[in-house]
Amino acid sequence: MTLKEILPKLKDVISKEMGNKKIFDKDVADALGINHLTFATMKSRDRVPYEEILDFCAKRKISINWLFYNQATRSLEEETAKYANVRYFGDIYASAGGGSFTDDEASEALVLDPHMVDMLGGDREIKYIDSINVLGDSMEPTFYENDMVFINRLQKDIKKGGVFVVSTPNGLFIKRLALRADGMLELISDNPLYTPESIDAQSVEVIGRVVGSMRSF
Repeated sequence: MTLKEILPKLKDVISKEMGNKKIFDKDVADALGINHLTFATMKSRDRVPYEEILDFCAKRKISINWLFYNQATRSLEEETAKYANVRYFGDIYASAGGGSFTDDEASEALVLDPHMVDMLGGDREIKYIDSINVLGDSMEPTFYENDMVFINRLQKDIKKGGVFVVSTPNGLFIKRLALRADGMLELISDNPLYTPESIDAQSVEVIGRVVGSMRSF
């Protein structure tokens, strides 16, 4: 696909935004945020400004596949429906403390195939699942450093067992949990080199249960 092939579609979109007025190259350059002379050079060399066009489409919710390949939106939706997205918080690590885990943190969409979705509980559960990274060796051999873990935010009942991600005054941890009769919560590591830690249960927020992981090699 060349710029000369894409240009008529860009002009058509911009024209509709401007009351069906005639659109010139300079109008396209303005819409893409590109200097007029720079755009003229791009056109003469048939160089596609991909980054600017991606931003153009994103702001208008236009399918980039339609623009470049004439693929109908309906067919794209049918194919995309085979996959699911979960939020991946790439800058958040759990196990050795530090950091927070809220919806305000930066995240990116992680695309999962149908098999992975089924492993994490299916379509009904996937909307409750986020993913973060493991830090440290306290949960070996269950989880290793830099493993990606998937957390179901809806599953917070520690009585059912399992591994949970918890937020404490000392930071974020991934541990097995045991609630004691005296109101203290034990954070238990799978690595026998680490002894359980006790903390007031009232000061702990259970983020969710770990329902899956991916190993980093």
